[in-house]
Amino acid sequence: MRKAAKYTLLGVIGGTCLILFSNVLVLSSVSSKVYTNIEQVGYSDVALVLGTSSSVNGRTENPFFTHRIKAAAELFFQGKVKHILVSGDNSSMHYNEPRDMRHALIKLGVPDSCITMDFAGLRTLDSVIRSHKIFQQKRITIVSQEFHNYRALFIAKHYGIDAVAYNAAYPQQATMKTILREYLARPKALLDLYLFDTQPKFLGDKITIRV
Repeated sequence: MRKAAKYTLLGVIGGTCLILFSNVLVLSSVSSKVYTNIEQVGYSDVALVLGTSSSVNGRTENPFFTHRIKAAAELFFQGKVKHILVSGDNSSMHYNEPRDMRHALIKLGVPDSCITMDFAGLRTLDSVIRSHKIFQQKRITIVSQEFHNYRALFIAKHYGIDAVAYNAAYPQQATMKTILREYLARPKALLDLYLFDTQPKFLGDKITIRV
C-alpha cells in the first residue's frame, strides 16, 4: 500500500508539474502576439475564426460565439483583413458551426464572397493546421477569446505559420470551468505537437482563398 501511495503521489506531482510547465511555456512563447486593441493588430489577408456552438443547450445564445463573430467583423470593417475563414465542427445536419458563423457574419454586413467555411475544424489543432496545409495561408489573424488564442498561436508557431491573435470579448457569465479546461488543454497540445505529432482528422485537396 505504501508503494502504491508513493507512486500515486509521484504521479500527481509529475502531472501538476507538466500542467504548470505547459501553461508557462505556451503563454510566454506567444504573449507578444496577442492583441486586445484592434489598432495594434497588423494586416493579414485572412482571419481564422475558431468555432464554437452558436447556442447553449440549443436554446440560449452562446456569448463566446457572439463575441467572436463581432471581433471578426471588426477586423474586416477596420481593414485588418480582407477575408474570413470560419472553421469548426460540422458533425450533423443540426450542428454546423461554420454555417452558423457564416450566417452571423453576413447579418453583420460581411459579404458572403469574403467568407470561406472550413467544415473539418473539429478541434483547435485541426483548424490551425488546415488553414496552412489546406487553405494555403502563411499569415493569419486568429480570432477567439484570449485564453484560447494562446494555445492556437502556439500551434501556429510550431508549424511555422506567421500568426497573431485578436481577442474577442470574454463573457461576464463565463464559468471558471472554461478556464480550467483550457489549462488542461495546453499540456495536451504539447503532447500532440512534440510527442504524438497529431495531425488533423481530415486533410484533403488544397483550397484557394481569393482575396
